[in-house]
Amino acid sequence: MLQPARTKYRKAHKGRIHGRAGRGEILNYGFYGLKAMEPERIISKQIEAARVALTRYMKRAGKVWLRIFPNIPVSKKPTEVRMGKGKGAPEFWVCRVKPGRIIFEVDGVDEETARIALYKASTKLPIKTKFVKRY
Repeated sequence: MLQPARTKYRKAHKGRIHGRAGRGEILNYGFYGLKAMEPERIISKQIEAARVALTRYMKRAGKVWLRIFPNIPVSKKPTEVRMGKGKGAPEFWVCRVKPGRIIFEVDGVDEETARIALYKASTKLPIKTKFVKRY
């Protein structure tokens, strides 16, 4: 799973995801891409599952770029634990994704293959996405 090598702080506030993506809205590397249409936290396991589905369908042809990285720790307390006694330990890592953000980019395959591969990747993600291509 993806996670940062080190962070400044062990735990983070939950926060809210407001507005549209300020950057990462245009294709920089590939010819086809998958764009987020709604705000959500995407877990590193979901990113990895989507990446595996994408590369498996493409049969390692072409190239894939991942444009998001899970750098925010999410802490949880164990089940059936009483209130208080501080915040729980970090459990997993997430990436806050705003609407308009490019998640994956693909190049080196035809449009039909890219469209199907990115659709398969999008089924692993908890958000609505849109297929985009460079004009």
